[in-house]
Amino acid sequence: MGSGQALQQVAFFALLVLGLYVLAIRPQRARARALAEVRAGIAVGSRVITTAGIRATVTAVEGDDVLLEIAPGVVVRFVAAAVVRLVPDELPDAPDEP
Repeated sequence: MGSGQALQQVAFFALLVLGLYVLAIRPQRARARALAEVRAGIAVGSRVITTAGIRATVTAVEGDDVLLEIAPGVVVRFVAAAVVRLVPDELPDAPDEP
């Protein structure tokens, strides 16, 4: 095997590793960072969406658990990791124009 062919194989392998990083590892890190920011923003009164798609309001935060009100008077306990998104506060409705 010539040195040119060996260098070509090393370059191909390096490109393969770089492609794996760009296509798989980097986006996963970005998603993990975004989820960490969401979980850091969980506070009492926040409106959230869970991994199951349940929309709820946070009533308490107890360590790794959150208590979520999913209907008036119905409070359930979730692991904080189950919260995947904070729901922004709704803007007041614009007045109807005649």
